[in-house]
Formats: sequence, C-alpha cells, structure tokens
Amino acid sequence: MFNSATVFDTSKGTSKTFSVPVDQELASQHLHSLPQRYIRSEKERPSACPTSHLDIPIIDMDMFWGESDFCRQKEMEKLGIACQQCGFFQAVNHGIPLPLLDRMKGIMRDFFQSPLEEKLKYEVQERDGYGQAFIASDDQKLDWADRLFLTISPPENRKMKFWPSKPVDFRETVDQYTVEVEKLGNTVLSLLSENVGLTPDCFINMFGKVSQTMRMNYYPPCPRPDLVFGLSPHSDATILTMLLQDDETVGLQICKDGKWIPVQPIPGALVISIGDMLEVTSNGIYKSIEHRAVTSTDRDRISIACFTVQVRKQKWVLLLSS
Repeated sequence: MFNSATVFDTSKGTSKTFSVPVDQELASQHLHSLPQRYIRSEKERPSACPTSHLDIPIIDMDMFWGESDFCRQKEMEKLGIACQQCGFFQAVNHGIPLPLLDRMKGIMRDFFQSPLEEKLKYEVQERDGYGQAFIASDDQKLDWADRLFLTISPPENRKMKFWPSKPVDFRETVDQYTVEVEKLGNTVLSLLSENVGLTPDCFINMFGKVSQTMRMNYYPPCPRPDLVFGLSPHSDATILTMLLQDDETVGLQICKDGKWIPVQPIPGALVISIGDMLEVTSNGIYKSIEHRAVTSTDRDRISIACFTVQVRKQKWVLLLSS
C-alpha cells in the first residue's frame, strides 16, 4: 500500500508528488526481506548493539523553583554541563501533568491504529499531514516510520484539514499539551540564558516571535532493524526540541564522542535537546548534536516531538565569547 508525499519547490513555484510505502502496512505483511529503498549501505547501517551505555543527564526541574539556593545552583551546574557537552537531557518533575502525557500517547496510538483509509484523509502535502517526511526524489532511501506532522503556532498558520477529528479528543488534547510544552520551553530558555551570565529573558527576547510544530512518529516492528533507520542521523534546525517518547521501547540514540548512545526511557520524562539555532546564538557554547532513531524486530515505538523555531530570521548578535 502506498500514499503520496507532495513537496513544494519554493525556488520554482512548483510542486511534485512522490509515491511512498505506508510502513505500518508493510510491517503487517510480516516480510522476511525489505524493499531496497529502505536498505542502507554497509557503511551507513546502524550498529545493532551500541558499545556505550552512558546515560544522558537527568535534570530535576523541581530544583529550579524550590526553596534551596544550594540545590538550585547544583542543578544549574548540571544543566549547563548537559547542554554544553551532550546537547540533550531528560527533564523530570517538569510540571506537565502526567495524565496529559498519557492522553497524548493514547490519542496518537488511537490515530495510528485506525483504518488506513481514515489516516489517508490527512495525507501529507508539502510538510503537514500523514505519511513519510523529507521526500525529495523517487530513489532516495526511506526511513522505517510513518508520521503525522502538524503546525501548532502561530494559530493562524495551522492547517486544520490535517488535524485528525478522530479520536474525538485529539485536537483538544494536542492544544492542551502544546500550551504546557511552550511554557516549559520558555523556562528552559530562561535557565540557559541565566546559566551563561545573561538576563533570564535574553534568549527569549532575542529569538522574538517563534513557531511551534509537532511530529508524531510511529515506528512499526521491522524484520531487519540492522539494515534501516527509523529516523536518519541528523541535528535539528530548531531552537529547542522537546520529545515525549515511548516508556517501553528504546529507539532514540545520540552521538557523543563518535559513539552512539541509546537514550533509556524514563516514564513521565521529556527529552529536551539543543537545536542548531540555539547553538549559533550561544556562539557554540550549547551544542546541537547528531541523533537518530533505530527500530526493533518485535516491538513498535512511538514518539512525539515538538519543535520551536524562529518565525522570521534576523541578524543574530553573538552575545557570548568562546
């Protein structure tokens, strides 16, 4: 079964539609071999068992608004080290209600488990919608994942025809969740600004008006996870990325010191990462690092990524010296 991906070429003012498989449907056929479009060269293929088991830092957000200055300072030091050396951390006690996190994962699973004809009502066009992402040619290698991409803010930029009406609480839940994520993102930016000796509102004011997008990723079981990527290695062209991931299945990996490190899920935590825009703005003090997602033979996996990016690019003044 195939769906389409429509890509708009802004330089030429034209669009092109590509036909791509629905990975969830492929997985349901219990294939013994994979279509060639997914198989990576030997040099590219993910290592089945990463050699490093280093955990990424865990930041307790409670420490920043508690009564103890000592605890706050210690956690600020941990946050600074995490973002300068690793570019990723897991935020716990972040203030977003745990039932809301469970509802987000629930509505996502309900959508992806709905009949294909229902999902294809929201078939991807340009960027928003359901299907494969980042398709630029008929012969490029594909990731083993289906996605639903939504523009969240500014509200006037939302393309509601791509927002599922089933399950019935989908839109309401996404609205509530993204409001909470935006609050947390602003808190993190304030802390990162303060951590390098700037006023807490410096980064927020510097970026000005921002937009928020969301990508729901569904990674079906894969018969040969050693040959494919769920998400190809990349860094995020964002200010911050905030990821709600599956509690049960490990899939996210980050590259540190040339080694791929699996990010072990922590129930109720959000994985927060530095994007390219924040690395540039901080003059390289905070690091946007490469990461990827791998697949599993016998388990599916979900994740929900929220991206904060600048709406209008402006001349950035590098406030920090190396």
